[in-house]
Amino acid sequence: MSENLSRDRNRAFIIAGLGVALLIAVFLSPLASSNPDGLDRVSQDLKFGHKASKDTPAHKLPFAQVFNEYALKGVPKAVATPLAGLIGTLATFGLALAIGKLVVRGSESSSRESDASLSPEHSDEGID
Repeated sequence: MSENLSRDRNRAFIIAGLGVALLIAVFLSPLASSNPDGLDRVSQDLKFGHKASKDTPAHKLPFAQVFNEYALKGVPKAVATPLAGLIGTLATFGLALAIGKLVVRGSESSSRESDASLSPEHSDEGID
């Protein structure tokens, strides 16, 4: 019974966290500054931005045909950024969930193997 309660609490926590992340991605992303950030800002300040390659490896990836910076291509500007935030959040969540399930599944099978090796029927101590 306690395992079901724990599982339900974990599920509720995950759904609430995903909900908050989606709300932030959809409603706050349009409010982000359009000023350059990170390396773009540093390259402008130190005047080496003109040396940036126009044909970067990132532009050759399949999703580069769908996304343009932080927005979707071919979508009205008013919804392009929130929609990109929604898709990015869901993709990140899906990837994290899949990796988490693989890790848990792997740890469960390895713990079952170690439990089986410790059980009396697999022990060499009882053999004379």
